[in-house]
Amino acid sequence: MASDAPPILLLGGQGQVGWHLRRALAPLGPVVAPSRAEVDLTDEAALRALVARLRPGCVVNAAAYTAVDRAEQEPDRAHAVNARAPAVLAEAARDAGALLVHYSTDYVFDGTADRPYTEADPTAPLNVYGRTKRAGEEAVVAAGGAYLVLRTSWVYGLRRHNFFLTMLRLARQGGPLRVVSTQVGAPTPAWLIAEVTAQVLARRQTLPEDRRPVGLFHLTAGGQTSWHGFAEALLQRTLGPEAPPVLPITPDAYPTPAARPAYSVLD
Repeated sequence: MASDAPPILLLGGQGQVGWHLRRALAPLGPVVAPSRAEVDLTDEAALRALVARLRPGCVVNAAAYTAVDRAEQEPDRAHAVNARAPAVLAEAARDAGALLVHYSTDYVFDGTADRPYTEADPTAPLNVYGRTKRAGEEAVVAAGGAYLVLRTSWVYGLRRHNFFLTMLRLARQGGPLRVVSTQVGAPTPAWLIAEVTAQVLARRQTLPEDRRPVGLFHLTAGGQTSWHGFAEALLQRTLGPEAPPVLPITPDAYPTPAARPAYSVLD
């Protein structure tokens, strides 16, 4: 790491992706990762002041409102974190001459495709969470600065709340699990998102400024499965013969406040 490397501002550093980013980004420069208590994402003035004071070379926004079902009851809160905060960060990063890295989601799509979605496909989110994430993408682009928007999907890891940890908890309580089998996506480990992000940023540092990639890209693990298939695989891997049966169900058997796409594999 060069001693004169500009700092990297990491927001959401305590989250499941952010925790891995703290380590992955460290070789690229000093990582400044304020906690949620130190920086309120809904305080626009504080966000602008932080970026202006720090003058980072890169702002990485791994913070998000990810409670898909709760967002249906808290649309204003979801919009403030997922749409308005990225807009403010994009403007502040632009004014500081910094790159903004922002993460988005497969839930910007409606799930009607019959092949993996590309970056060029039109979006049509089915729920508040997806709509606020799409608004965040659009705001980052509209700011006119240098940016990387990285869409990912079905993120899991050993930290925070996610499907992986929920299945482990339920499995240890005993009895069969019932999991939706008709929604298909690409489970993506949090560590992979962090490692690829760091590799992309390291590569950018070796390129002339006019050749450094910017834009919107998809970042997921390979392959695809259903939530049911994912649950079966992870429980067999972690619990082996002690894993309970995993029974396939349809979304009608497990209604949720937020609609979810039936197919959201990203290419």
